[in-house]
Amino acid sequence: MRLVLFEDRTASDLGPVSVLRPSFEVVCGRFCLRERLLRLLEPQAWAVLVRDHLAECYREQHPSANVNDLISLQEGPTLLVNGQWLPEPDSFECVSADNAGVIGNAVAWLLLDPAEASLLTDENWQDEIPRIARTRTTIDAGGGFVRYPWDVISANSEQLTVDYGAFAPPRQAPASDHVVVLGPENQVCVARHACVDPFVVLDATRGPIWIEDDAQIQSFTRIEGPCYIGRGTQVFRALIRAGTTIGPACRAGGEIEACVLHEYVNKYHEGFLGHSYVCPWVNLGALTTNSNLKNDYSTVHVPLQGESIDTDCLKVGCFIGDHTRTAIDSMFNTGSSIGIMSMVLPSGELLPKHIPSFSRVWHGKLEDPGDIETGIRTARSAMSRRGCELTESGERLIRYLYHLTAPEREAALVRAARRSVTSLHGAAPPQAPR
Repeated sequence: MRLVLFEDRTASDLGPVSVLRPSFEVVCGRFCLRERLLRLLEPQAWAVLVRDHLAECYREQHPSANVNDLISLQEGPTLLVNGQWLPEPDSFECVSADNAGVIGNAVAWLLLDPAEASLLTDENWQDEIPRIARTRTTIDAGGGFVRYPWDVISANSEQLTVDYGAFAPPRQAPASDHVVVLGPENQVCVARHACVDPFVVLDATRGPIWIEDDAQIQSFTRIEGPCYIGRGTQVFRALIRAGTTIGPACRAGGEIEACVLHEYVNKYHEGFLGHSYVCPWVNLGALTTNSNLKNDYSTVHVPLQGESIDTDCLKVGCFIGDHTRTAIDSMFNTGSSIGIMSMVLPSGELLPKHIPSFSRVWHGKLEDPGDIETGIRTARSAMSRRGCELTESGERLIRYLYHLTAPEREAALVRAARRSVTSLHGAAPPQAPR
């Protein structure tokens, strides 16, 4: 089977977590969609259709994949899969040339005939795929669809359980007699080369726990399932609550509930992180904390690209883009959106809910530092400390995004100035979150 993962026109709605990556590289459960599908389908060849500015970096990161190569689709029947679809293990049993799988109004999968591939062009493929799907009998694809970042968090707990059942290796209990396992032992998988110290509690009463090779779990840590701890992750005296994915190669401490720490995230210190998605190369300073529940128990609104969207959820934390750094005691409001490469320097009060990419919060005031060079130098330094490299294509992408996101920064600064004027005229402060 030939497989193509594609982004539809809602891929940017996953921002800020999809600013530097295609939608199918966003993690939900144990895997991102690409990893999950390659394991499920084992295709003979795979390719992707992504936003143009992501193509160069993706080719470099995944040399085995064809990227935005529409001509190759004419070489044989190809299964097109939407990058925001979360399939069930048996979702592909009903795939045929006569049908198209849909989730609501979105195409989840489509078996493309080589003759139809010529209809797709660089300018129209995001619109042409739904048009071709309408020529088929549409059926419910099953599974779920993640349009917004809070959809990822809402689905993460169940997806962790599904992935554990489908992909976890033979179960292996921790070696130490001083590690306590609560619940069924077959719901705990600790890799042979993971290190779990004495006086760790693994609570699998509500879901499975999966700890990969080279992970280190320090004493006095409690982990509640469903939970995944990735390869090379270090957990420091932490309380990890249910529905959490961490890693690989993260540093995790404090209290974490229902979160995704993508990879190379540093949350070493105390502080609460709840119902949040944190992208790679984010550093959270000591006592950085977010609210995930309003104290009037109303649904949470999140400002994505400056537009306030009702999540219809009671618990929503923060969504933090790549290479963003927070200083000591940063406090994020319920439903905050923080873009890539931002610097957060708190002033002892709640931070703005919308911090655009390449912005700075200085003593509580949102600013455009007008300098991308410092951020690039810092990113290069942070990555080199972990044996990674900011490549030339990665730097070009960051520079492109700096200009692409300029209107969002300018609009945010205008709104911040208006709020400041309103505050000076004695408006009542907003209700603080719980």
